[in-house]
Amino acid sequence: MDLSIVDLSPVPDDGTASDAYANTVEAAQQAERLGYSRFWVAEHHGMADSIAGTTPEVLLGHLAAETESIRLGSGAVLLNHYSPFKVAEQFSVLDALAPGRIDAGLGRANGSPAADRALGTDRRVQNPDKDHSEKIEAVVNHLYDDYPDEHPYSDLQIPRSEAGTPDPWVLGSSPSSAAIAAKLGLPYCFAAFIRPQLATQSFEAYREQFQPSSLAGGVDEPEGMIAVNAVCAETDDEAARLRAVAEASYKRMQRGVVGTRPSIEEAIDELGSVPEPTPATLDAGDWPRAISGSPETVASLLEQFAERVGIDEVMIQHIHATHDDALRSHELIADGVGLNYQ
Repeated sequence: MDLSIVDLSPVPDDGTASDAYANTVEAAQQAERLGYSRFWVAEHHGMADSIAGTTPEVLLGHLAAETESIRLGSGAVLLNHYSPFKVAEQFSVLDALAPGRIDAGLGRANGSPAADRALGTDRRVQNPDKDHSEKIEAVVNHLYDDYPDEHPYSDLQIPRSEAGTPDPWVLGSSPSSAAIAAKLGLPYCFAAFIRPQLATQSFEAYREQFQPSSLAGGVDEPEGMIAVNAVCAETDDEAARLRAVAEASYKRMQRGVVGTRPSIEEAIDELGSVPEPTPATLDAGDWPRAISGSPETVASLLEQFAERVGIDEVMIQHIHATHDDALRSHELIADGVGLNYQ
């Protein structure tokens, strides 16, 4: 099984965005040493006091200069906010900076009404799925210079490397995003830390509706990945204690408090107790929003998830109290799965 990481660039307590980005660089370099396949960065708006990951296309350029071999990408660039041509230009520039290492992870999400207005985003699109599909297709056509000669965009040129073209991925957390990926014939990554209960249904829709792509950047067979919130420590009990931060953060989001991250002690106090350790074997259909365990337990859980949806790569998302906890968790997960260290 291949492993990857998505990083939100959380701002440390009493820290700044500069500290957050320095931590993201350190995490990417560690992931490269540990043998992770990809390192993606996220896009969130309007909560920069706690999450500094607002602009993946900028942060990826810096990561390209600070790493050597690991694939880098967006998890995701929120395409509903932007022009497909501009997104294609950005990722093609990234590919020129890190030839053959760039993934263009394409997703969508609305933020607060104020953030969407500031971004110039129309929140009342008549057919959101059709609009999103057309934008993804346009990005791919620009990236691969695949517009027909009679198309008004056929003469537009974007910067290119000699190594290839960024790999497009459709990202989502619902069967509708899976259907878009299937009909376009593109790889699909499902965010199980958002709507885990829809993971199996989404991958079923992806496979049932998959059509070999007519797009230059498409694939002939379904290709999938699942993103899981996973916390690892030396023992199941200690990992469950660390997972309290993720569980309390989710409870806060349900109350409308978005983007904050409690300490471990605050999280346990808010939850009323330390969470129970995640069982090493989950019941069929049981998809926790966050899992935890020793390296052996987490490796077993990731294998179970991968088998359920028929994929070979899992992306780790995390909500940790500290940067050091996150780095240690990534190291232990790599040990448990048996990645090849550099």
